[in-house]
Amino acid sequence: MHELSIAQNVLEIVSEQCTRSGHTKIDSVNLRIGRASGIMPDALIFAFDAIKSDSIARDAVLNIEEIPVTGLCNDCSHSFIVQEEYILNCPACKGSSFQIRSGRELDIIDMEVS
Repeated sequence: MHELSIAQNVLEIVSEQCTRSGHTKIDSVNLRIGRASGIMPDALIFAFDAIKSDSIARDAVLNIEEIPVTGLCNDCSHSFIVQEEYILNCPACKGSSFQIRSGRELDIIDMEVS
């Protein structure tokens, strides 16, 4: 369950930024996670909730926006969006040469502090 180490890193980053800006409490953290990132959002929320109790984020809510996988086929130039976590072929021409444009990201978008 690598989500625990990801939750620890997210917690460290947001706690440091919150403290650096002079705030003492994190109310929420907003993440953007691609569907092809290999991260299970429910497991990440569970891990974050499990480790936040002794931090300035103890009352924080972790919000996750899932980003679909998008790509561009090198054979037919078709741009596509898929809801699956993995793609093996272009949905239009079934070609196997394509570029993934989004869906692998893990971004901390922002946080609410007080």
